[in-house]
Amino acid sequence: MGAKTLRIAVAGFSHETNTFAPVKADYEAFVVAKSFPPLVRGAEMLRHIKGKNLPAAGIIGVLEEAGAEIVPLLWCTATPSAHVTHDAYERITDEMLAMTAAAGPLDGICLELHGAMVAEHVDDGEGELLARLRKQFGNDMPIAVALDLHANVTAEMVAHADYIDLYRRYPHIDMAETGARTATGLLGMLSTGKRPAKAFRQLEFLIPVNSGCTDFGPSAEVYFDVMPAIMREMPGLFGLSFACGFPQADIADVGPSVIAYADSQTIADMAADRLAMEAGSREARYLPEFYPADEAVRRALSVAKGASKPVIIADTQDNPGGGGPGDTTGVLRALIAAGAKGAAIGAIIDPETADAAHAIGVGNRAVFRIGGKRYPGDNPVRARGKVLSARSDGWTALGAMKGGMPINLGRTALIETQTEGVLVVVASRVAQTMDSSIFRHLGLVPEKLPIIVVKSSVHFRADFQPLAEAILVAKAPGPVTIDLTELHYRKARPGLRLMPRGG
Repeated sequence: MGAKTLRIAVAGFSHETNTFAPVKADYEAFVVAKSFPPLVRGAEMLRHIKGKNLPAAGIIGVLEEAGAEIVPLLWCTATPSAHVTHDAYERITDEMLAMTAAAGPLDGICLELHGAMVAEHVDDGEGELLARLRKQFGNDMPIAVALDLHANVTAEMVAHADYIDLYRRYPHIDMAETGARTATGLLGMLSTGKRPAKAFRQLEFLIPVNSGCTDFGPSAEVYFDVMPAIMREMPGLFGLSFACGFPQADIADVGPSVIAYADSQTIADMAADRLAMEAGSREARYLPEFYPADEAVRRALSVAKGASKPVIIADTQDNPGGGGPGDTTGVLRALIAAGAKGAAIGAIIDPETADAAHAIGVGNRAVFRIGGKRYPGDNPVRARGKVLSARSDGWTALGAMKGGMPINLGRTALIETQTEGVLVVVASRVAQTMDSSIFRHLGLVPEKLPIIVVKSSVHFRADFQPLAEAILVAKAPGPVTIDLTELHYRKARPGLRLMPRGG
């Protein structure tokens, strides 16, 4: 008789929750495709996920290569926002559990989660989901989980999962790689029949999202120097992960953490302590650099005068990838005030303006009320403009993070303000501007623009960094707060420092 074919259930349920953001994620937010696939089930899940830069794709690839029978359940994600509604969380969780129960005999479960999901009624969305799976299957079922680098990892997640692996790059160009490592960890447990010892540590300061970028600075050192060194120096270490955490979440377990897995508890503890110490020793260097919007625009204009490539400005506090509505107007107002001719900003998520541009038609002019409709205290920018482009079709992303993935943001349009010559890209569906393809889709050549403003914090770097003369981070009103001391935390654990301590 040949070796038994392993049956592994694969599923995904992901959301990064900014509890300070203005708009919640309802069930429809998970159903509608934007810059990621829609909610998909069963065999249809394989068609949408395979070959993409997604953890589930990496999981599927490794399991297929190992000859396992993949039991696809469901996969869904929603653009980061405020809390997942009670209805959405329970409907998706209940369906996943029901599908798992109906799947027949399983040898293991491999999940793509985020690690920073907060529902209206549950602060630890992933920990609760894993606890329900454990209740359903008991302790004998091996469960492995792939998490985002921005996970706010909890003791409950670690307790109920046998193995957790996290992204090591931000921008997240390694999502599929992380899924592959996770599936490899699950197969390792199944081949030996053993579960690794585990150790979990939390750091006592928050890391602003911009400072987690792994292209440079302390994060690059932690992920690419420190972690590999620990793995080399500690025989028996099964896995090691560092989570930067997602700081815009008012929960007790917000913030950075370390998870280590090893053949022995001693090695797991030693590795976790060493990595936590190394990350903690770099605390002061996690302080981000940013400028008020008007100063960022002035600096960009100055650099652009002698530049051969565009200057990129990150409108970080309105990053839809961190829960921003994508329609705040602070940087747009600064561009208009400075007369930044030829500068482009996008995508401003404003279905009303997109619809108006389509109704008016390409080549025609009108007065538009751009943005400022969803963030408390903001107001639309009233500007006369010309519609340069208007489209209703989707496109394919090109950059290192999203390359090959279909994008559909509904109606999109390019408007040029008549007096200042500022180019405004508007879209109907919420998504972070992490890929230059939206500008190309509307007829712009990003390489030839003097200034490009993106509604993003870090992910844009995967595609825009090679195009950029310089990159500046602007602080304008929005819920993805870069100075975390401005937020009013009520549930954060005592002693947690809301910003890295300088000096």
